[in-house]
Amino acid sequence: MKKLILSLFASMLLTTALFAQAQTGSGTANPADAKVKFVKETIDFGKTELNKAVTIDFEFTNISKEPVLIETARASCGCTTPKWTLEPILPGKKGKVTASYSANGVGQQNKTIWVKFKGIDQDKELHLTGTVTAGSK
Repeated sequence: MKKLILSLFASMLLTTALFAQAQTGSGTANPADAKVKFVKETIDFGKTELNKAVTIDFEFTNISKEPVLIETARASCGCTTPKWTLEPILPGKKGKVTASYSANGVGQQNKTIWVKFKGIDQDKELHLTGTVTAGSK
C-alpha cells in the first residue's frame, strides 16, 4: 500500500513539473530569457545616505536572431524611475534599463522593475537592493 501511495505521489509531482514546463513553452523561467540575457537581474547598490539618489544600469544582450524592443518599464514604487533603450536592439547588440532610485527611506531596500518586451506577454523582473542610512550629521 505504501508503494502505491508513493508511486501516485511521484506521478503527481512529475505531472505538475511537466505541466509547468509546458506553460512556459521552452522550459525557460521567462520567455524573455530566450531573447535577451541580462548581465545581472539583481543589483545591490550597497549603502547610500538618505535623500541621495542612486542610479543603476541593468545591461543586456540580444541573444535572438531578430531585433528586440522594450515597450515599457515600470517600477514597484514612485521612488524608482526606469529609463530604457528606446530603439530596437539588433541581434548581438546591447541595450539597458537604467533605474534611478531616490533614497527617501532608511533601512534595507528592495525595488522591482518590470520590463515589457514587444511580443512577449510576461514582464521580465529586475531587482534593485541596498541599504539606506541616515547619514552623518
